[in-house]
Amino acid sequence: MIPRPITEDDLSGFVDQRLDAERQAEVEAYLDAHPELAQRIAGYEAQRDLLRAAFAPVAQEPIPPELDIGRMVAERQRPRRGLPRWTMAMAASLLVCAGGLGGWALRGVGLPAQEGTQALAREAAASFAVFASDRTNPVEIRAENRSQLVAWASRQLRRPIAIPDLASSGYRLMGGRVVPTEHGAAALFMYDDDRGSRLVVLARPMQADGDAPMAAHSQGGVNGWSWADDGLGYSLVGAVTPELLHPIADDVRRQARNPI
Repeated sequence: MIPRPITEDDLSGFVDQRLDAERQAEVEAYLDAHPELAQRIAGYEAQRDLLRAAFAPVAQEPIPPELDIGRMVAERQRPRRGLPRWTMAMAASLLVCAGGLGGWALRGVGLPAQEGTQALAREAAASFAVFASDRTNPVEIRAENRSQLVAWASRQLRRPIAIPDLASSGYRLMGGRVVPTEHGAAALFMYDDDRGSRLVVLARPMQADGDAPMAAHSQGGVNGWSWADDGLGYSLVGAVTPELLHPIADDVRRQARNPI
């Protein structure tokens, strides 16, 4: 039997996790043979996870009475000459809000992006802002499944990724996830200490500045240090001073250069 070609619909279904097991395996095999496409798909998967995490609190909120389906159906079944003005106004407002929410979720798409470690620093700060404040599901794979996390991140980034050990600095690994950036998928590892302070290490392949010295950066109260070695960029960020982060960043870089 001639195998069915992989189509855009298959790739979309793969990202949305809608394929049956057989087709899922066929798409995975196809991506293994096409690493550039696999990198793009990994970015889409990371975007999916980021959007789910960003809007999860909204999805868990109770439905307002005005939007209850049963109530809306009952209202529609009542005899009337026409829709009252407030109903039309509310519908228009909902459309505007939905459009604004979608625009906010996709902000930055299609805009010129910074390159090199500057872009990496911005992406790390944005990821920290989204996930470090999440007290229910900050990571996708927890620390007790460390080997699974390493395998997953390495597969998505298409190169081996090691998880830094920050125990000597008083920080424990909480776990990690793969997140989207403007330059493809990135591995995010999160840590916390006894006071609940959290740090994030973001790592991804670099399209520019494949080897770059360590540099400090600050954005919206999130400080960090970013650098790149041998085509892989790293950024350590947290809501602590750059002076406290610097020795930890040095330790992360040392471990990355000399993996055990």
